[in-house]
Amino acid sequence: MGIRQLTTTLPSVTWIPLARAHAERADAMTAGHRARRATGEKHAIEDFLYDYYGTRPAQLRRWHPGVGTGLAPTHGGLAEHAAWKFYRTYPDGVVTLDEDAYMQARGESVRYIHGLLTATASRPVFSGCFGLHEWAMVYRSPEHRHPLPLRLGQAETDRVVEQNPIRCTHFDAFRFFTPEAVGLNRLQPTRATQVDLDQPGCLHAAMDCHKWASKLGAAVPGALALDCFALAGDIRLLDMQASPYDLSSYGYPPVKIETAEGKAEYVARQREFARRAAGLRTRLIRVCEELLGPVAAAANRETVAPHNHR
Repeated sequence: MGIRQLTTTLPSVTWIPLARAHAERADAMTAGHRARRATGEKHAIEDFLYDYYGTRPAQLRRWHPGVGTGLAPTHGGLAEHAAWKFYRTYPDGVVTLDEDAYMQARGESVRYIHGLLTATASRPVFSGCFGLHEWAMVYRSPEHRHPLPLRLGQAETDRVVEQNPIRCTHFDAFRFFTPEAVGLNRLQPTRATQVDLDQPGCLHAAMDCHKWASKLGAAVPGALALDCFALAGDIRLLDMQASPYDLSSYGYPPVKIETAEGKAEYVARQREFARRAAGLRTRLIRVCEELLGPVAAAANRETVAPHNHR
């Protein structure tokens, strides 16, 4: 069975309440989406986390102890994790993440995520984009991604795009620009240059903490996974409030980034999100480094070092 290397083993009286509290928190966070799904209703703001990231409520409510933490058996038997993918059970009944099996299957992803997050964290916060990526996604286009009216109408929306510099660094936002808006961006991000360009002030890079936590799956402690999801939800609201769409049907006021006051509000909230994301990113990097081990983690950091200052 190999040598067990655990930071700690949680007794059942500790981990069962943790798992229960986690499920309750996850259920509260996904209640609106689950209710809408049952009736076929759509929400242009909140459903993004499920539609774009492929998030499943059942996946969110599943609590994991994280790398290096074992779960002692209950009076009724083994922890239910024993039947889950990437877990192993030792002769004394302790269940833990099978790091060898996990890395054999996910090692390449762990190295990529570690490198990307490390490079992102190394850069200063840039807060001069003002959320114009959403405006560039509707620029001079009769078809829009969301079934909501434009707050300023098409012509005035186009004018805002033309009168403000577009400085989007994130490929997964840039790839939805209309063809007419692509050339207006000061950068031309690609998937291949994501490690070079992602920076910690970007709302989408911060939202992606949820993406990377989901991809790391069973290796991520439950509290960290839900913290990343919560941040993504909060950022999504600002993303849409600062967009050209009229959110009055949802009861949300706009952040009018076409004005000086709106820009100032956007930057203040953006910087607070960057602060929250920095802590989560550090915790995700730590998960990756626990999986990689100190030698491999150091080597992986060296491979992305040339990207950190471009």
